[in-house]
Amino acid sequence: MFAKDAGVTPGLVEAAVLPRTTEEVATCVRIARKHGLPIVPRGAGTGLAGGAVPTEPGLLVVLTRLNEIHDVDEVARTAWVGPGLINLDLSKRLIERGLHFAPDPSSQSASTIGGNFGTNAGGPHCLADGTTVAHILAAEFVTPDGDIVMMGGEAPDTPGLDLRSIVVGSEGTLGIATKILVRLMQNPPDVATLLLGFPSIEDAATTVSQIIASGLIPAALEMMDQPMVQAVENFVHAGYPTDAVAVLLAEITGTPETVLDGTNAIEQVARRNNANTVRVATDPVERALLWRGRKSAFGAVAQKAPDYYLHDTVVPRTELVGVLTKIYEIADEYGLDMLNVFHAGDGNLHPLVAFDSKESGKLETVMTAAKEMVRVSVEAGGSLSGEHGIGLEKRDLMGLVFSEEDLDAQARIRDAFDPDGVMNPGKVLPTGSRCFDAAGVRIPT
Repeated sequence: MFAKDAGVTPGLVEAAVLPRTTEEVATCVRIARKHGLPIVPRGAGTGLAGGAVPTEPGLLVVLTRLNEIHDVDEVARTAWVGPGLINLDLSKRLIERGLHFAPDPSSQSASTIGGNFGTNAGGPHCLADGTTVAHILAAEFVTPDGDIVMMGGEAPDTPGLDLRSIVVGSEGTLGIATKILVRLMQNPPDVATLLLGFPSIEDAATTVSQIIASGLIPAALEMMDQPMVQAVENFVHAGYPTDAVAVLLAEITGTPETVLDGTNAIEQVARRNNANTVRVATDPVERALLWRGRKSAFGAVAQKAPDYYLHDTVVPRTELVGVLTKIYEIADEYGLDMLNVFHAGDGNLHPLVAFDSKESGKLETVMTAAKEMVRVSVEAGGSLSGEHGIGLEKRDLMGLVFSEEDLDAQARIRDAFDPDGVMNPGKVLPTGSRCFDAAGVRIPT
């Protein structure tokens, strides 16, 4: 059960341990080092980039039992939590205190805080609030030598190098977080969720750009194309307009006055761009149903095929239409069934290819097409990942974005933490990333 994550690539597991304390994690690391075993940290296994998949036999350190909320400071709006705590469980247990944890990936009902930490996860409501790194203040960290250290701190501006921002998003290649100090947000006094349907992708994308250009930053701004809307509606029955070529789900939070003004502004922009559905959720039940539809998107794909594959590139908002057009063309060229759902507000795309891995050669075709989709995104000024991480799936595409010098700088940071390369080997950085030796001399290639 630990040989793969939610992606498509299986790995090799020599042994798996499920520690309950920081000290047990440190002991496991020291034992693995003594026996020359590589170490791979793992959370709930919801990752989509192969980040928790061992590339060689080693020790899998599964952190799901470190799932406590150790302390909540309502005045400072912080909480110390275990990496195995389910993302959504944290916000649920804080409802009566009027607080929540802002990062909300679609997998938040299953993914762990530690997994979010490892990939710098995003989510629909990260448009205004920022991704996971903006909500992590500190972490108790087990180093590759089995030492227990603190990265960051409770003070607003901890002296010294900001190692916290280096380890967040490091995908288990620098060590293992065993306790995490998260920043909490106050629940807004009012909220409005809008469902907008459009006759074209262009109209929906233009609406997104004009909303942001107006100076209004919604709490969330999500887009789905017609194939995805139809799959989601058949799966959840949220009341999405299945005749719309594109649907936007927008949310405004704040004071009642702010929410009313923002709602009116979004409605006006949408109508100017030919919206044929403009609907505002009338109560919390309807609002929750609309969001259930969006967050069930990946599950809804099972109606199309038993497997799916996707990347999570990011492109400038002004390039959304052009990049999506090319992505549709790539899918057509390879004869693939594709659905799109993405964080439109920050240009984070999720082209999702539905397929049957039992069909001979299909996975290879899917992965070839997916790489072309990534290249199209990068050529438009985009990046490889907005929230899923690099892991194994996008490791060999790093050269599309980073120069030899860039990759070497990242490899040097990794070496500073883990000179023996035992932590999650084979992930993030492609082979040959070190192009200079310790003396600064270029290594021949």
